Amino acid sequence: MRERSRRRGFTLMELLVVMSILALLVALVVRNYDAGIDRANEAVLRHNLATMRDAIDRFHADKRRYPRGLEELVEARYLKQIPLDPVTRTTSTWVLAPPRDGTLDGVADVKSGAVGNADDGTPFSSL
Repeated sequence: MRERSRRRGFTLMELLVVMSILALLVALVVRNYDAGIDRANEAVLRHNLATMRDAIDRFHADKRRYPRGLEELVEARYLKQIPLDPVTRTTSTWVLAPPRDGTLDGVADVKSGAVGNADDGTPFSSL
């Protein structure tokens, strides 16, 4: 009877081994999850930049001038709203660039104001 009751449970060593294996697996999953979030934010940033640049180009083609700001693109319904910068999580960090030739006023390009680099090493500010 005594021998039978001893064999029912796990030893402390077996439990520690199983818990350490689970902790290792959780650590790997969390690291991959964080990397996936970063890649998704970068993809959203690139998409938002492309959308705003396209809206600026359409505005310029229609009105023969550049918008004074991103708000004007929303007012003229070229954008529904100013997109969020997914890296900084705000709409106020967009860096507005004037036309290269300097003859026209307004916004000809937009860049991210986020600090840091993308997954490929490119600074967010040059995407």
